[in-house]
Amino acid sequence: MKMTSSQTRERTEQMKKGQVYEATVERVDFPNKGIARTEEGAVTVKNSLPGQKIKLGISKVRNGKAEGRLLEVLERSPLETDPPCSHFGMCGGCTYLSLPYEEQLRVKENQVKRLLATCLAEQEEEWRWEGIRESPQIYGYRNKMEFTFGDEVKDGPLALGMHKRGSFYDVVTVGDCHIVDEDYRLILNRVLEYFSGYTGEDKIPYYHRMRHQGYLRHLLVRKAAHTGEILAALVTTSQCPWNDSCAAESGAGEKKLIEGFLESLLELEHDGKLKGNFAGILHIINDSPGDVVQSDLTKVLYGRDYFYEELLGLRFKVSVFSFFQTNTRGAEVLYETVREYVGDLGGAENSDAGRVVYDLYSGTGTIAQLMASAAGQVIGVEIVEEAVQAAVRNARENGLDNCRFLAGDVLKVLDTIAEKPDFIILDPPRDGVHPRALPKILAYGVERIVYISCKPTSLVRDLGEFLKHGYRMERGCCVDMFPHTANIETICLLSRRGQVSHGKQCPEQGEFTG
Repeated sequence: MKMTSSQTRERTEQMKKGQVYEATVERVDFPNKGIARTEEGAVTVKNSLPGQKIKLGISKVRNGKAEGRLLEVLERSPLETDPPCSHFGMCGGCTYLSLPYEEQLRVKENQVKRLLATCLAEQEEEWRWEGIRESPQIYGYRNKMEFTFGDEVKDGPLALGMHKRGSFYDVVTVGDCHIVDEDYRLILNRVLEYFSGYTGEDKIPYYHRMRHQGYLRHLLVRKAAHTGEILAALVTTSQCPWNDSCAAESGAGEKKLIEGFLESLLELEHDGKLKGNFAGILHIINDSPGDVVQSDLTKVLYGRDYFYEELLGLRFKVSVFSFFQTNTRGAEVLYETVREYVGDLGGAENSDAGRVVYDLYSGTGTIAQLMASAAGQVIGVEIVEEAVQAAVRNARENGLDNCRFLAGDVLKVLDTIAEKPDFIILDPPRDGVHPRALPKILAYGVERIVYISCKPTSLVRDLGEFLKHGYRMERGCCVDMFPHTANIETICLLSRRGQVSHGKQCPEQGEFTG
């Protein structure tokens, strides 16, 4: 006999913190929330996979919902295969690496479809779901990594890599990481080898995030997929590199230390071990108490502090902190899909007749510049000043004179723009559009909006507001920009009720009915 929701809730409320259960994971909700079924009810368990039989410990029961902690995988899922990376399960970077890629796509697509179906249940008009578009490259696809110095166990040897799953302090050296290419692994292992060579009284301490003491913080590596140019930046504090008090000659000692770091990296290139080439090697000093990669002072040790990347026929200058999609070839799929959804807006060659496009949360202006040929004028708004400066430079280098970029909060900048939009592209941060900015965007009453989201739960929240104010979901799809991880990009085309877009159709995909 099937239980009612109230009966299920009553049984779940009987669970107690600390109780241990064995259960099978039925599905995984976004981003990594496994739903495991016990006799008393469902329990949400992070970092579990569909089909796994697990042992879990109850960590919280509230409002008829239970959360648990994964204690042990008793039986692997029938879907799982042997992961190619030796760090899988320890490193917190990848979630789905042991699933075949087609299964990863299925899991992610179903997560987004469930969220959208619930959100759009009240929409009377039909809307098209156009599936999930895979990444052209599923290994070695990342073009940026921030590795952290630390230790894997307390007082253990120096480690350089990613935080251990579920830990803020422990660091796993990821010298075998497969979501980056071989150049990253060579650089990581060489840097770790170099600093590990200092032992005894000369040992170089990593920055302890609780005591706020130490020297080595991060290694940041970026590599352009098309040009092969590499940026490598060592991030340290300004504290003495050695455990004892700094002597007067310690400045010269640090200079020698950094020179040795530079030489050790350049040897990789000189010996022909790297497939790419260094555009620049930097030393960044960061004394912020927060565990964030930022710069109080940047020293260029070699080359320059930026590299060039190419994307769909355009050239972009990317600095060490510039926002740029971390999967270059996946970004090409994403942006081609956006262009398809936008359609023809009049063309830059006829700017008097062409229409005005707002690119809100424009970052370094990548989308704006790719839309320039389809519009009369594109206006980008971005809160990060450095990103706006990069967007202006890149548009100039690409010969685009119909792009304008404004620095500031979308909430405030919209009030200062004289030109009213004919089309709006939204690509907000993970938390979605600011609730106070939404009414201003809705007030323009544009016929169509393309919403690009890296967090479908935020997207669904914002979609609810658009639906209340006269818009309908017309079509949508996912683009897998982050293979093996729990993240996914979603693209939606919204139109005002009574309006129908003239973009390309994807008849091979199925439809949902609201």
